[in-house]
Amino acid sequence: MQEATPAPRSGGGPQAPATAVSIRDVAREAGVSHQTVSRVVNGHPRVKESTRARVLEVIAEMGYTPNRMARALAGGAVRSVTVLTSDTSLYGASATLKGIEEAARAADFTVGISVLDIGSAQQPADVAARVSRPGEAVLVIAFDAAGVRAWQALPAGFPAAAAVERPEDGRPGDRPELWLDDRAAAAQATRYLLGLGHETVHYLAIPSSTTRIGQRTEGWRDALRAAGRPLPEPLDAGWSPRSGYLIARSLLADPSVTAVLCGNDDLALGVLRAAREAGRDVPGDLSVVGFDDAPHAAYAHPALTTVRLDFEGLGRGCFGLLHRLLEPETAPALPLWAEPELIVRESSGPAPSRRGLSQDRPRDRP
Repeated sequence: MQEATPAPRSGGGPQAPATAVSIRDVAREAGVSHQTVSRVVNGHPRVKESTRARVLEVIAEMGYTPNRMARALAGGAVRSVTVLTSDTSLYGASATLKGIEEAARAADFTVGISVLDIGSAQQPADVAARVSRPGEAVLVIAFDAAGVRAWQALPAGFPAAAAVERPEDGRPGDRPELWLDDRAAAAQATRYLLGLGHETVHYLAIPSSTTRIGQRTEGWRDALRAAGRPLPEPLDAGWSPRSGYLIARSLLADPSVTAVLCGNDDLALGVLRAAREAGRDVPGDLSVVGFDDAPHAAYAHPALTTVRLDFEGLGRGCFGLLHRLLEPETAPALPLWAEPELIVRESSGPAPSRRGLSQDRPRDRP
């Protein structure tokens, strides 16, 4: 039962002591079941509009407001979910977490966060200990190896779902998982650069969530192979601008390198810095493309061409998937999220001419 804080009543004269308005009080007054009231409160689409309007009218008249603190004080169950993630500083994880929190709040769930140890083996008992109550709902952000280990080690007794890297075969597994198709997005970005006349595209790879090759790397390879273009070795990087910068310093010493795709926008920032130090004009003789469309991408110099991924939408979808497992009768339909989209800005352009690649071209332009 959902309890509410007392509602003040208007009018003069002595007032009776305020009492909490419950979901069953609203249901009785509206002439519907308390499950129907719950569906209306949670925005479930399968409610007749006339019924929804009547319930909302009664809610307004009675001053009913779902309140998780009131439920807790009354001894009722507080609906909650624990999110397991290894690094909330990375844009993908933080944006996914934001989407989860927004959707959970709208459904009147509390959200707890447990940050995973990157080097931990993540045994089942360790993962279970991170959840505040036995059997509590869990969401895992499994974009990296630590998240995958936690997801795999999570005991079966927990209702759970995860945001994961796209499976290699693109098919869902036995457990509730959602993902963005970054393999297709990486192939699209690579084809875009090839379409600008670049002979090939070099790639700076972020760490994969497993021991196999990451799906962004696979998408880049897919496009080069399909076009019959040279396939350079991918360069393993970390997540930070510094790692992109250090790798790009040696890569950009080769003047034949004219296009670089990066596994995230932070790596691309490091490449832009290394290009400036090397006298490589962007995009005049070097095109740089990032991934994720983090907030800073549009304000880099030059503004960064990148792949936009709807992490917030993915987070809302993951919570929606979990919500349907927990409350199949009342949870709303699974929300949609945007497909990956290539955002073209200033850091990419046509391939330079051979004359532009010659050793006597201007190095530092005013």
